[in-house]
Amino acid sequence: MSPSGLLQPFQLRDLTLPNRIVMAPLTRSRSGASRIPNALMAEYYAQRSAAGLLVSEATTVSEQANGWLESPGIYTDAMVAGWRLTTDAVHARGGRIFLQLWHMGRASHSSFHEGQLPVSASAIAIAGDGIHTPEGKRAYETPRALDTAEIPGVVADYRHAAARARAAGFDGVEIHAANGYLIDQFLQSKTNHRTDRYGGSIENRFRFLAEVVEAVSAEWPAGRVGVRLAPNGGFNDMGSHDYREQFTFVVEQLDAFGLAYLHVMDGLAFGFHQLGAPMTLSDFRSVFRGPLIGNCGYTQESAEAAIAAGLADLVAFGRPYISNPDLVERFANGWPLAKPADMATWYAPVGATGYTDFPPYHAE
Repeated sequence: MSPSGLLQPFQLRDLTLPNRIVMAPLTRSRSGASRIPNALMAEYYAQRSAAGLLVSEATTVSEQANGWLESPGIYTDAMVAGWRLTTDAVHARGGRIFLQLWHMGRASHSSFHEGQLPVSASAIAIAGDGIHTPEGKRAYETPRALDTAEIPGVVADYRHAAARARAAGFDGVEIHAANGYLIDQFLQSKTNHRTDRYGGSIENRFRFLAEVVEAVSAEWPAGRVGVRLAPNGGFNDMGSHDYREQFTFVVEQLDAFGLAYLHVMDGLAFGFHQLGAPMTLSDFRSVFRGPLIGNCGYTQESAEAAIAAGLADLVAFGRPYISNPDLVERFANGWPLAKPADMATWYAPVGATGYTDFPPYHAE
């Protein structure tokens, strides 16, 4: 049996990882209505701390950023204290964890904001069957376009959230610029019809993300800041005709920051806009010199192949980590994966059920 590249150590800038397996961010809705992380969440992450790197579930940077039921935030002192339970538990088991910074933008609803419309790059609604809100399932609304003068305040929210992540004991942060959330809404021509300095060209559509990266890097060394992109994704009604030109430019620009990594949703398991050939890790490897994380639909075999070919430095696994807290050990020993978790428990606020109650593998 050939040695596993996936299980080899990796030097992520100044952070030594024991293997190249990343636990992908997974929204699980266990924070309660307060959005304050809790002891149950700490147990969940600690169970999975053998991963080379854990990336937390998407975590909102402000009240304006909210839009998912019972997801956590990082904009109050109580949230910082709540997340400290998780970072302490992960570090006690020798793990490393980054916090993913999130603003939902138009993928939210006024019922999360005391009747005020969600915000976006432009006033363009999601075409879809609706959103789960505190008032039940509702139709998507047409968002309010952020005024140019408001954007520095949103950038400042990211900076403050990054500072709070550091206070909470995280090892770094990941900027969520994928999957049709606010930053992605600025990046893509489908959702950005602005005529100010944040729209109208590929360069201008990148400006918001650039300012967020600069702000977050004022609180963390750039080598502890990652960025996640989804060039192929159709989730949240995304997909732009000029996606290849846009995302190639974005990655070229990000390369100059010396980031911890670029986390690319290169697989199609999360939905594909079908506007051309999918962008692959090789497309990004040619313009990004830093560490690359592949994500979306990988198996152990396809992950090993990507690392062996030099296309990825690390590979993130999402759904397999839900029911396999010991995923690293299963890969290392050739043990089978557990039966996939019941999808009804993925986001349901049902406590430990389908969350922390998956046993490690026991050989017969």
